Amino acid sequence: MEATRDDLKRWVVEALRALGGKGRVIDVSREIWTRHEEELRASERLLYTWQYDVRWAAKKLRDEGIMKAVDGSRTKPWELA
Repeated sequence: MEATRDDLKRWVVEALRALGGKGRVIDVSREIWTRHEEELRASERLLYTWQYDVRWAAKKLRDEGIMKAVDGSRTKPWELA
């Protein structure tokens, strides 16, 4: 089964939980790669775009109130609400 952008939303939450609810984008990305490398490699489209798409997923999670706002900051860690 091919991974989708919507899977990334779930994986971001999963990664943040594994990091204690808060983490830098690089740590979240590392956590996702460690847990889901196989699915990402099997997904022809996401393999090449997932680093961008994970940021899209974080934006959607913020819009849904699942993650805290970062107020436009690129240096603030991502955090579950």
